[in-house]
Amino acid sequence: MTKRYLTTNLKVLGRAVLVASLCTTALSACMSANVGEVLHQGYVVDQETLALVPVGSSREQVLLSLGTPSTTATFDNEVFYYISQTRKRPVAFMKPKIIDQSILAVYFDKEGTVSQLAHYTLKDGKVFDMLSRTTPTGGKESSFLGQLLSGPGAGQAAARNLFKDFGK
Repeated sequence: MTKRYLTTNLKVLGRAVLVASLCTTALSACMSANVGEVLHQGYVVDQETLALVPVGSSREQVLLSLGTPSTTATFDNEVFYYISQTRKRPVAFMKPKIIDQSILAVYFDKEGTVSQLAHYTLKDGKVFDMLSRTTPTGGKESSFLGQLLSGPGAGQAAARNLFKDFGK
C-alpha cells in the first residue's frame, strides 16, 4: 500500500512541477530582457542645425538643412513639422506611454520663405499621432443616414460623372 501511495504522490508531484515550469516559461517569454524599454522615434533637431534656418530662409534651404519633414500641413504645405517622441513600455506586449514629445513647426509665408519657427512639447497640448492610418480629405463626408436620404440615384450620378470620358 505504501508503494502505491508513493507512486501516486510522485506522479502528482511530477505533474505539478511540469505545470509550474511551463507557466514560468510562458510568463518569462512575455518579459523583455530590459524591463522598462525606452523607445526613441523621430527627428531630433539640435540648436546648431536650427541656427542654419533663420526666419526668411527659403523652403529649399529648410529641406537642405533639416531634411525631409516628418509631416506637412494637410492641404497647403505651408507648415513643416519635425517630430520626435520618447516612449516607455514597461513590458514587451504592453502599449507604450509617451513620456516626451518635441515638435518643431516651420511656418512659411505665401512666397515660400520661413515666417516663424515654433517649438511645441507634450505640455503644449494633445499628443501628435505620428502613426495615423487615416488621410484627411477636402470636401464633405456624408454619413450612412445621409447616403440613405440622398437616394439611390446620387451614387449612380456621381459614378457616371466620374467615368463619362472613360469610354471615349
